Amino acid sequence: MAISPNVTRGGIVLLDPDTGQVLRLVTLQYNPDSISRTFQIKGAGGEAGDHVEAMRLKGPPVETIKLEAEIDAADQLEHADAETIELGIHPQLAALETMVYPRSAQLIANNSEASSGSIEIAPMEAPLMLFIWSKNRILPVRLTEFSITEEAFDVSLNPIRAKVSLGLRVLSVDDVGFNHKGGGLFMTYLQKKEQLAQRNRGGTLDRLGIGGIS
Repeated sequence: MAISPNVTRGGIVLLDPDTGQVLRLVTLQYNPDSISRTFQIKGAGGEAGDHVEAMRLKGPPVETIKLEAEIDAADQLEHADAETIELGIHPQLAALETMVYPRSAQLIANNSEASSGSIEIAPMEAPLMLFIWSKNRILPVRLTEFSITEEAFDVSLNPIRAKVSLGLRVLSVDDVGFNHKGGGLFMTYLQKKEQLAQRNRGGTLDRLGIGGIS
């Protein structure tokens, strides 16, 4: 009998930014076939001909990630999973959707306090979101784009197949500081990247068709 390989899954983890406690974990059912990453460079040079600043970097680049994930109830329905028969993939979608909502209890509590005039309501701090794509990429991120396309439904109109598009912005020490949990995780990510870069076999100048640089 063939044994399926144990494939590492990507996913999203929500942490309490103060204690580091895991509040929620969302594992991608299927890993996306591709991930798009973009880097906006933070150079110091602003004006053309500014020779002093031309080679300086102001800080880490702004890294953004885009991916599409699929959620499908086919396997669970084939095995007659009771929850999937009742709800389809509503629970999986809700786990993702509620990442961008304040908790209802927070909204109710803030409304009560605001109605009494006792406090000035400040925006609610969301949990720290991590995008995990193997042990080499554990990234503190902010969700910037989020869309769901529901593609199939059961007889009760529960969604049973959907495509989820996510846009993520990596949070660096410039965003959250060195003392924040997210800042520490970013520095670990950057140091891991530097270690991997050192293992790259760059080759020799003759492979570029030159004998030296003068």
